[in-house]
Amino acid sequence: MLPNQHIRLLIVDDHPVVREGLSHLLNREPDLRVEWQASSTEEALQICSANTPDMAIVDISLGDGSGLELIRALRAGNPVMPILVMSVHDESLYADRVLQAGARGYLMKHMGPKHIVAAIRRVKKGHIYVSDKMQSRFLERAAANVGGAARTALSQLSDRELEVFQLIGQGLKKGAIATRLRRSVNTIEAHRASIKKKLNVSDAAQLAKLAFLYFENKYPLG
Repeated sequence: MLPNQHIRLLIVDDHPVVREGLSHLLNREPDLRVEWQASSTEEALQICSANTPDMAIVDISLGDGSGLELIRALRAGNPVMPILVMSVHDESLYADRVLQAGARGYLMKHMGPKHIVAAIRRVKKGHIYVSDKMQSRFLERAAANVGGAARTALSQLSDRELEVFQLIGQGLKKGAIATRLRRSVNTIEAHRASIKKKLNVSDAAQLAKLAFLYFENKYPLG
């Protein structure tokens, strides 16, 4: 990298404190510079339509839409821009999905500054970044040569169904979920029915309890 040349970063997160804290941390590094911040998928796409960030750091839980859909949209608009996901959600649930969507790394938000900076630099160089635990999991899967054959309960859900399941776990009703995901109530109800069938859940109350327990890390589902 040339002197005074920075990796120009876009941060996409709907929490202002997270964006500001991460910007402060990264701007202390000599080779990193947060040039853009976005609080929503729409704002992120607008920024990228007018600018060319060197890299995007994206949360997958955004108030106005799906982080997974945003990753796909960013990749479609700029296929060479690397994307690193930072999330509070367990990587064992989402790492596979974000990599399939086009991101190059997954990092839990509780990781320390050194891990965050290392992940950014590794992804910018064209490498994949996941935790050592996830690397071992990927290697074990490859060694067993099972590919997509080993389908745990949650892995049977589509990306959209997983998002609906997550929002159910946060206590949102179907009307609120429809608004959040910009879909009709009937569509959300269809997703709920499919989720119940795939997870072998009999009613809405049981589904809500299961979703809450899972996303509170109190239930070892899939």
